[in-house]
Amino acid sequence: MSVEFNHTIVLSRDREKSAHFLAGILGLEVGEPAGMFLPVTTANGVTLDFATVGIDIPMQHYAFLVSEDEFDQILARLLAAGVPIQADPHGKHPRRINRNDGGRGVYFLDPAGHGLEVITRPYGSDPDSPLNGVTEEVPGAFGG
Repeated sequence: MSVEFNHTIVLSRDREKSAHFLAGILGLEVGEPAGMFLPVTTANGVTLDFATVGIDIPMQHYAFLVSEDEFDQILARLLAAGVPIQADPHGKHPRRINRNDGGRGVYFLDPAGHGLEVITRPYGSDPDSPLNGVTEEVPGAFGG
């Protein structure tokens, strides 16, 4: 059997809020609660199990690979929800997306402060792309 990533636990201050935020932005569904966990499953079967905890939560990073059409839909949902976006993980390019590897990418935070990323091309899939390092302004976008 080959090794496959199956699930991870995502700590949050409110599992309902965080799970529904992610599912709503990505166009996924929230599953039925399983004990302390509230699952959101991606198309490749990986489950993010959201759990409410009463401790300080260190920021984690979760990246999602999507099609160009899905990216358009996700970006539209981010804009409609007034979620601040940026082209990089450090916030140097607010209200922008990146064009790395000839695709598109965007970063944003979830309600628990986790860094989320949506990309249309895997990292390093086109290291010679003239679009590497290029960012594009997103009209109507929110950012810091």
